[in-house]
Amino acid sequence: MEAALRNLPRFGYRICLDQPPVSENGPADTGSKPSRPGSPILAARTAVAARKWQDAAASFAKADAADELLTADLEEWALALECMGRPAEAIPLLARAVTEYGVAGERLRAASPAISLAKIHLERGELAVAKGWHKRAAQLINTSADSREHGLWCWMGARIMGAEAEPEQALALADQAFEVGRQLEDPVVESLGLIYRGFFKLCLGETKSGQEDQDLAAALGLSSDVDPIVGGILYCNILWACRNFGDWSRANQWTLGYEGWCKGHGLEDLSGSCRLHRAEVLGVHGTLKEAEALVRAALDQLALDAPWATGDALRVLGDIHLAAGDFAEAEIAYRASHAAGWDPQPGLALLQLEQGHAEAAFSALERSLVGNGWPTLQRRGLVLATLAKVAARIGRPERAKEVIAELETQPQRWPMASVRALTAEAKAELFIQEERLAEAVRELQTACSRWSEIGSPINVADARLSLAALLIQLGDRTGAELELGTALAVARKVDSSRLMRRCEELKDLLSGAQKVAAGSA
Repeated sequence: MEAALRNLPRFGYRICLDQPPVSENGPADTGSKPSRPGSPILAARTAVAARKWQDAAASFAKADAADELLTADLEEWALALECMGRPAEAIPLLARAVTEYGVAGERLRAASPAISLAKIHLERGELAVAKGWHKRAAQLINTSADSREHGLWCWMGARIMGAEAEPEQALALADQAFEVGRQLEDPVVESLGLIYRGFFKLCLGETKSGQEDQDLAAALGLSSDVDPIVGGILYCNILWACRNFGDWSRANQWTLGYEGWCKGHGLEDLSGSCRLHRAEVLGVHGTLKEAEALVRAALDQLALDAPWATGDALRVLGDIHLAAGDFAEAEIAYRASHAAGWDPQPGLALLQLEQGHAEAAFSALERSLVGNGWPTLQRRGLVLATLAKVAARIGRPERAKEVIAELETQPQRWPMASVRALTAEAKAELFIQEERLAEAVRELQTACSRWSEIGSPINVADARLSLAALLIQLGDRTGAELELGTALAVARKVDSSRLMRRCEELKDLLSGAQKVAAGSA
């Protein structure tokens, strides 16, 4: 029985009492080395089956020293290291697997670790190396276009095309991966192709179809026997899209489900990317201290497993500081994000607006819309809506109206409540400039409703304070007091000095209006 636990191509570890099937490309690498009861390799395989990744990695290292490893074991060892958040240590193991499969004449099987190497190097920001391993995988796959490996190769190609700002080509490759997975009834390939097909549809403006693809992919993957790395890719992709589109309620729903899935797959600690996603969701929902702690933990982890996302993490940190009212720290974070090669918009523009640099904010947002990279394409709705708001405030009504028209004439592209809330705020700014205060009130009420729908108390409070200021101008002191009181409660709860300052300013304004009213009575 000690030899019954085997690693089968395409199926992973299984209890096998009969002879395993022979690989299409040569003899299967499943039982060429004897193992004894209690040996390190059996302990490692048992630990993998139980999803005890640290135990598995330690036992694989002992088995390697005892020369007990099969080539397939190298891939499982690499998986264990990735699940522990140590992907760099998996690189030499996967390279060994490519070599050993090739020597054994199993070229198609060698393609799988080559694709895994491309993935790890891409996530480390090493695009040239990732492309090299991707091309090596293509050589190994050769004409096997109906294989699982070809499906994975297409999926990896989609990611590389995305990194090179070629969303149309990326979409085509992701669709190919999905079709291969569907034909093979392989949930890993199918869900990976589908999640990235949805991702690039979103980039190209096919919002509803893209969301449907992503939701189906996540449900398919998380309800199948996928490994934790695949599950993590599905979750990170859908959360990434939600964050960049401002689709916060959807982000929170998938986060809650994925955290339970992680615990069931031996992943007690989230990856750096997962921590970052969760941190931004928490920040939007007003849990600022916890969000800051989580994003700082993410920064430490991202330096090891996904350094390309460091700039995004610093952008999120800037947003958290801005919400809390710590403008100096927010500016430091935004500048660091920019230095890391990231575009910290629209947060940086909102900070500049708070600091009285509205023209600089306008110019920065206009620059942010230039380019074809997927971060630019995905964040376009949030940036446009913020640009409209800033343009209206600095006396550029024509540009504000042009941007609002782009957003409102494509409701199928921008259905997210956050974009609609920002658009309503921009329209309110225009109406204020045109002294159409009653119409501005209606737009701010719409913004409050949209932000409440998302569950973003800080944004609701901002809209309520703007609404209170308008009601004071209109002489509706009772309404202003109601809005101000609700906003003040939020400011105290989330501990935002920025909101507290706005509340105090409006209290003074309201008090002055009451004195004027009393004097004229």
